[in-house]
Order: sequence, then C-alpha cells, then structure tokens
Amino acid sequence: MNIDSPQDPSALERGQPWQKTLYIMFAAQLLSIIGFAFVLPFLPFYIRELGVTDERLVPVWAGVQAASASLVMAFFSPLWGWLADRYGRKIMVERAMFGGAVITFAMGLVGNVWQLLFLRLLSGATTGTISASIAMISTIVPKQKLGYSLGLMQVAVFLGMTLGPWIGGLLADAVGYRLTFMIGGGILLVGGALVLVGARERFIRPSEEALGKNGRLFSLLAYGGFPAMLAIFFFFHFAIYFVMPILPLFIETMIDPRQGGVASTTGLLFAVSGGAAALAAGGIGYLSDRSGNKTILVISLFLTAFGILLHGAAQSVAQLILLRILYGLAAGGILPTMNALVGRLIPPDSYGKAYGLTSSMTCLGMAAGPFFGGILAAWWGYRWPFVFVGALMISVVLPAVLSIRPHQK
Repeated sequence: MNIDSPQDPSALERGQPWQKTLYIMFAAQLLSIIGFAFVLPFLPFYIRELGVTDERLVPVWAGVQAASASLVMAFFSPLWGWLADRYGRKIMVERAMFGGAVITFAMGLVGNVWQLLFLRLLSGATTGTISASIAMISTIVPKQKLGYSLGLMQVAVFLGMTLGPWIGGLLADAVGYRLTFMIGGGILLVGGALVLVGARERFIRPSEEALGKNGRLFSLLAYGGFPAMLAIFFFFHFAIYFVMPILPLFIETMIDPRQGGVASTTGLLFAVSGGAAALAAGGIGYLSDRSGNKTILVISLFLTAFGILLHGAAQSVAQLILLRILYGLAAGGILPTMNALVGRLIPPDSYGKAYGLTSSMTCLGMAAGPFFGGILAAWWGYRWPFVFVGALMISVVLPAVLSIRPHQK
C-alpha cells in the first residue's frame, strides 16, 4: 500500500484525504486541551475560595479533586472504547468534547468543594478526548505514518498544556476563577463543533463473527507485550501526576506574597514545560518511526525521571523554569512512542478497546498519583514528593519498558 493512501479509503471517497482529517483533529484536540487546562494553575486557590481554610487540607483537597475525575474515567474509558469499535470513533470524540464543554462551564457556578467534586466525577464519566482522538486517528492514517501522526496529536496536547494554563492563569488573576472556568467551557465547545463539521470518518461496523471473536474487552491481554504496556501507562502517569496538585503550592513558596500573581506565574511554568514538550513530541514521533519506539522511550523516560528528581532541589522560580524546560523536552517523546507501540501490537479493528484500556490505566495512574501526592505533601512538605517520583520512574517504569522484547511487536 502506498504510504500516502489512507487505511480507510472512505476519506478519499468523500473528497478528503487522511491528512486533512488529521490536521482538523489536531486543531480540535488543541482547543479541547486548552479548555481543560485553563484551571490547572489555580485549582488549589479556587478550593480556598470555596471555603477550605485549613492550609493542611488544601493540598489534600487538590489531590482529591484531581484524582476524582481520573478515577471515574478509568472505569468508563474501556466502555467508550468498546462502543467506539462498534459504532464509530468520531461520535466518541464529539461526546467527550461537548460533554466537557458543559461540565467545565458549570464548574464556574459551584458554591462549595462538594459540588465541584461532583462535577469532577461527572467529567470523568463523560470526557476523555485524548484516547477518543487517538483511536480515531489510528484508524484513518497509514501504519507507516502512525508515529508521526500520534506525535502530531501529542503536539496538540502539549501545546494545549502550554497555552491553557498560561492564558488561564492570566485570566484568573484578571477576571477571577469562575469566569475562567466558563471561558474554558466555551473553548471546548468550539473544538467539538470543529470535529462535528470538519472531521471525516466512514465507519464500517465489524461483522458479528469478528465482534464475537475480538469483542471481549480483556481478550487483548493475550497479545504479547500489551499487558506490560498497560503497566507502563499506569506507573508513568502515577509518577507524573503525583506532583501535579502540589506544584502550584510549591511555586507559591518561592514568590513574595506582596507581589501577587501566583496563578499567572504557575501558568507560565506549566506553559514552559508544555512548550518544550510540544517542540519535542512531533520530532520524536517522526524519529521513532525510523529508530524504534522502544529505544526512544527508554531514553525519554530516564531523562524525565532525572528532571523531576531535580525539582526537589530548586530554590527559585528561575531554576524551576530551567527544570521545566528539561522536563518538557524529555517527556515530549514518551506518549507518542507509547501509543505507537500499542498501535503495532494490536490489530486496527480493536484500537477502540486497546486505547480504552490504556486510557483506563492512564486514568488510574492520574487518580492514584495526585491523591497520594497530596497526602505525602501534607506530611513531608513540597520537596520530597519530587525525589520520590524520580526514583519511582527509574526503579519501576524503566524495567517495565525493558521487559518488552522486539519479537513481541
């Protein structure tokens, strides 16, 4: 097959090559991540505004809020993936983006942390734009372009994580936390509309025989290397999100309270790491198609662990900026190579279930990480969690990657 021809010829039948749908999905993913990431710099401060005045409970509540959506998403992602294999991937992307728009807007209207927690739980049940978009892209691009395409989609995620917290932090300092939530919901709405109008997918439902053979969710565990990949998805995201809810509080300790601007400074630091990751993701995705996904993944994981570990020794915002750049450049190549490895281990007609399961492991890691990270920070302070996470990645995640043998592809 020519590498410039689509896996599914339906795009050409509709007068739209796979590249156009890929770039439309890139733009929609970028908008959705910007909308979701608006709240990252100020979520702990919003919790204070909602009535949590005990400073020891602020990081705990921040961890609970961050973990709640991910925990629920861990159970719903395989279900959405199972439905995607039966009824199409595009409708799953629309469900995630439009659902996220309504719920994010509503978060700006809550009156206490319990209402916010309810909406975070509801968000976990209805959203999940990244896994839905990956499943769709994996079925419309040629196999030879999978690393490049997933790398491009990861660029959208990292760019969104760059622009979202930065703009969100500036807006939060300027207009308040509530209006910023509402603007984020509006941006998600635009992303969903872009997919609805511009993306193309002609879904062909598998035969009943194929559904009966491959329809069971956990039948994918029989594919060599896939169980190890699920473990890697969990531990990597556990490590990354372990420090996510305490990072704004850690940054706050380095800023003179008389100067203010904590939310915007936090947003800037998120933007620095996201921008560096975006620069790395596309190039590394392209490189992994030629040099091997496993080699690139091992190098990226080691450098990411080293960068996180050094966070615990930072003494100023300037030092954190340099460390966030190092972290972003290293982490940018991880998710594209992980997703490309999954795409080469699993047949295309099971991509929905496969990426649903990886999303489930991702969400479990994202739920457990901030929950235990918030508790550890409440007792140990804001520095030791970074040291713990760096050591965890070196001792657990890297050996798991090395256990995947080339013959298992």
